[in-house]
Amino acid sequence: MEQRIARTAWLVTFGAVLVLPVLLYLAITPAGPMWSQLSTVTGLLALSALACATILPSRLRSLTRAFGIESVLDVHRFLGCSAAILTLLHLACVVAADPAKVALLDVTHAGPAPLSATASTVAMLTLIVLAMLRSRLRLAYEAFRWSHVGLAAASLLFAGLHVWFLNKLVAHPVMDGMFAAIAALLIAVLGYRWIWRTMLDPTAEFIVQQVRAETHTVSTLVLKARTRHSGEVFDFEPGQFAWIRLDRSPAAQEHPFTIASAARRDHTVEFTIRHAGDFTKALPGLHPGSPVWVDGPHGAFTPGTGRTGVVMIAGGVGVTPMMSMLRTAAHRGDRRPYRLVVVAGRREELLFRDELAVMRTQLDLEVTEVLRRPVPDWSGHTGDIGVGLLTAVLAAEERLGDLDYFLCGPAGLVTDALDALSVLDVPLDRIHTEQFDMV
Repeated sequence: MEQRIARTAWLVTFGAVLVLPVLLYLAITPAGPMWSQLSTVTGLLALSALACATILPSRLRSLTRAFGIESVLDVHRFLGCSAAILTLLHLACVVAADPAKVALLDVTHAGPAPLSATASTVAMLTLIVLAMLRSRLRLAYEAFRWSHVGLAAASLLFAGLHVWFLNKLVAHPVMDGMFAAIAALLIAVLGYRWIWRTMLDPTAEFIVQQVRAETHTVSTLVLKARTRHSGEVFDFEPGQFAWIRLDRSPAAQEHPFTIASAARRDHTVEFTIRHAGDFTKALPGLHPGSPVWVDGPHGAFTPGTGRTGVVMIAGGVGVTPMMSMLRTAAHRGDRRPYRLVVVAGRREELLFRDELAVMRTQLDLEVTEVLRRPVPDWSGHTGDIGVGLLTAVLAAEERLGDLDYFLCGPAGLVTDALDALSVLDVPLDRIHTEQFDMV
């Protein structure tokens, strides 16, 4: 019920930001030439879409819990691209209304209004091109993150200045009040994201309790809330994730990691992390008592408390949200059937084998291990995730469409699993993924 209320509230909020400016403009402005009207409408829609695209990835926990990070980022990308298209349509309509205004594109002689419009458009298009070419350009996470944030801020700021310098819409008290309300919403969201949560919120600070080696490339970071109040605020559900920073500064590196521990109120939280880069390689060197800042929990990749069985397909450290789900189920005495398919390249990369063996005595749990590069004495499953494997794993289940499926791991594994589940006629609303690649 709470999630449904949050979804409704956010949908109403974004809907109002998107359409209210246009509706107010059409209501208070006498009808004029078509191209002139269209230029204003497309400009307002572009500005509204840009404002919503800015709010979406601002780590509002109620938003990511309501829709999940995948959906939030998908809509963010859609609105960002829509804002760019609407901006170009706005420019085309301006020229169509008065062809002489094509001269405004000459930045050497343009005034502040067209200059700010040009700067906003260039920043927006550059942002989109970099996002599309990120893999090809092999941009590091931090380089992409800060270029994305900087270009988005520049695009939004110059778009606002363009409206201000035109002094056309803001001259009307109703439109001026509407713009002020949207600006206040943006300031509140960005202030929460970049000032309160990053630098001031005392509940974001944890201390390192233990760093536990799982393999030579994977470690578990055990964190304890700095204060009792911190632990109460960090009330997560199994399958959620958080960003971790090693410094309070907003300029510090931070990366998202899925929570691996059970969702129980003991003021500790665990993250199982592969040492894949400079940031993650530094984590095993943390000493007990070191401060760590945690921004979370986020996401809706959670099994809830329903009565249906749960099927989990994981690859590599993608097993961490599944471990949180299973540990929580064991802690709560969950009697639902759980079926875990875990995929690894080599046997030594299979994580938590001893703990999973114990869990099989505590839960209705079956674990299927799959190796992509098996050794000669391996007698288990091998290869990719396919229809044959899932049919064998779920042979005892009567109605596959009544189960909930959670997929986490490399993109190829998730794609294979989705294809196999589609062949087995599993409804899409029963399949949950959380492949996030975010700023």
